[in-house]
Amino acid sequence: MKVRLQHVSIPRPPGSENLTRAFYGEILGLEEIPVPSTIQQFDLIWFALGPETELHVFAEEAFSDQSGRHFCLVVEDLDGLKHKLAEAGIETWEPATIQGRPRFFCRDPFRNIIEFTTIEADYKSFEE
Repeated sequence: MKVRLQHVSIPRPPGSENLTRAFYGEILGLEEIPVPSTIQQFDLIWFALGPETELHVFAEEAFSDQSGRHFCLVVEDLDGLKHKLAEAGIETWEPATIQGRPRFFCRDPFRNIIEFTTIEADYKSFEE
């Protein structure tokens, strides 16, 4: 059986549509895509993550959560994005390294954790 990721869903506070579009659309440069008409009543904002994968941002009341849950986006210009986030006042941090995968993390305006990476080499080739 072949399996692939179709979408990731993350929460945002109700009423945060403009901030959602500013962060994901303007800062990260993701293309907003239409939500299917049959579920528009659920206060969703969808973005394309490449040709077949989507990010669904749904409205939900905030709660205290210290989880390390996150999703990871592969980007072409890791340093350029890090600089752009810094210019927007968004703090980034670098976790433990993975060989062949330079990376960093940030939180979106709603405290969701996002990892950004560039795949330079197969990390397993460093393990041998």
